Amino acid sequence: MQPYALTIDKFLDHAAKWSGEREVVTGDAGEAIGRIGYAALRERSNRLSGALLSLGLKAGDHVATLAWNTQHHLEMHFALMGAGLVCHTLNPRLTVANLAMMINDAEDRALAVSSNLVPLLIELAPHCPTLEHVIVMDDVHGEFSLRSARVWMHDALLESRGAPARWGDFDENTVAGLCFTSGTTGKPKGVLYTHRSNYLHTLRSLQGDATALTGSDVVLVAVPMFHANGWGMPLAAPTVGAKMVLPGRHLDGASLARLMRDEAVTFAVGVQTVWLGVLDHLDATGGELPALKRVLIGGSKCPEALIRRMEERLGARVQTSWGMTELSPMGTIAPPDESSTGASGRPPMGLDLKLTDADGVTLPSQRGTVGHLKVKGASVVARYFKAETDALDADGYFNTGDLATIDEDGNLTICGRSKDLIKSGGEWINPAEIEDIVGRNPAVGLVAVIGRQDEKWGERPVLIMEPRRGQLPDVEALLGSLRGKVADWWIPDQVLWVEAMPLAATGKIDKNRLRADYASGSIVVHGGN
Repeated sequence: MQPYALTIDKFLDHAAKWSGEREVVTGDAGEAIGRIGYAALRERSNRLSGALLSLGLKAGDHVATLAWNTQHHLEMHFALMGAGLVCHTLNPRLTVANLAMMINDAEDRALAVSSNLVPLLIELAPHCPTLEHVIVMDDVHGEFSLRSARVWMHDALLESRGAPARWGDFDENTVAGLCFTSGTTGKPKGVLYTHRSNYLHTLRSLQGDATALTGSDVVLVAVPMFHANGWGMPLAAPTVGAKMVLPGRHLDGASLARLMRDEAVTFAVGVQTVWLGVLDHLDATGGELPALKRVLIGGSKCPEALIRRMEERLGARVQTSWGMTELSPMGTIAPPDESSTGASGRPPMGLDLKLTDADGVTLPSQRGTVGHLKVKGASVVARYFKAETDALDADGYFNTGDLATIDEDGNLTICGRSKDLIKSGGEWINPAEIEDIVGRNPAVGLVAVIGRQDEKWGERPVLIMEPRRGQLPDVEALLGSLRGKVADWWIPDQVLWVEAMPLAATGKIDKNRLRADYASGSIVVHGGN
C-alpha cells in the first residue's frame, strides 16, 4: 500500500478541495464579523507558514497562542502544525505567573496573541526571556513595542512575508501540539500531541456513535481552542466540511444565542456553565433556536435535571461526554440517537477502559462496580512533557485519577475524583454522589461538596451551592432529598450558598479555590444551616 503519513495538514487540504466554499464564521459579542471559505482559509494558513519560517522559526520549535476562537487563531493553528512547528495553546484566564511558567517550560520562541489581550501580553512578556517574536491577531491594534521581542501584526506579516510552504513534510509521529493541564488539582503538566495521535483522535471523534458530524452540520465551537484542543472540533469540522462558527471571546448567553440563531447552528459544543447562560437568556427573552439539533456537553458531570431542562427548552438532543487533556481529549460520549441517562457514554473504537482497585489490580468484574479508571489508546498520553518516567502502568494504561462505574451497556459514569473523596470516621464519602442528587433540585444552579477538618471524625462534608437566578433553595428539602439515597452519615453537616461559584480556567468548579475560601472564611455566605 502507499505510504500516507497521518499529518494534520491533510484535514484542511481535504476541506479546501472538496468543501472550499463552506464557511468559517468569526463572531464578536454575538455578531458575525468575518467569513471565509475553507479554500481561502487554507491558502492564507499555508502562506502564514511561509511567513513564520521566514522569521527563523524551524520545525520542532514551540510557538504559543494566547487567543480566543477566531479565524486568525485557526489560521495560526494550521500554519504552525502544517509546517512542523509545535502549537502551544495557552489559557488567557490563567495568572501571569502560571502563563510565564508554561511559556518558559516550553521554551516558546514566539507567541501569537489576540489584540484584546495585549495588556496581558505587556505584563507577561518581561517574564518570558525565550520569546523572540510576537504576532498580534484579530482586531487592529495600535502600534506598540516590546523590549524582549519583535512585534508583528498578523495580516501585515502575511502580506509582507507570506509565501507558499510545503506542508506535512515530516514523520507522522512529529509533535504537533502542546497543552498543559488546568492545574486545579496540582501543578500543571504538559501533554504533547503528535500528528498521528491527533489524526486518529479526529477519526475516532467522527464515528457514528460519537459526534457523527457531517458536511451538512453547522458547528458552534464554544469550547476554547486552548481548552484541550477545543475538544477536537477545529480539526473535526474541516475534515467533513462542516460550517464552523467561532464565537470569539464572548460566551455569555445572549451573544451565543444570537450567533446560533443567525448562523442556523445545528450542533453546539461547550461546558454546562455556558448552556446555563443560554437557557437563562432564552427563558428571559422567549427566544428559540429552531435549527439546533444536538448539544455536546462535558467538562464535569451534568445533573440530569439540567439535561432535561436543556432538551426541553432547546428542543435538541444533549450528548454527554467525558474526556481529559491527556486523552486529546475525548474519552467517552453518549451516542446521538439514544436518550440521555446522565452517564458519559461509551468509548468509541480506539480507546480502551478498565477499572482497578486502589492498588492498580484489575477488578474481576468490570460492570456495576466502582473502581479507579484507567485508559489506553493511540491518543492517550504516555509520558508528560519533560517527565523522566512514563505515566503508564505495567500494562500500558494511564491512570485518570477518576473513580468510575460502567453499566451493563458499557456506559461510563464518573463517580468523582479520587482526590476529592472525604474520609469521615475512617470511611469514604463520595462528593459526586451527593452533588448529583442535590443538582436535580430545580432551584440549584451549581453545587459542590468539599471536606472540612473535624476533630472527632477527621473530615465532614460541606455542601456549597449557587442557586438558580431568583430562587432560594430550602435547606431541609435539600437534605431530605439525600435521605434514603445515601448513608445518613454522608449527609452534610453544613449547607452554604454563594452568589457565584468559583470556576477554574476551564469552566469547571474550582474545588481547590472553594476549600481555600472556606478555610479562610472568605466565602460570601448568603444562607446556610
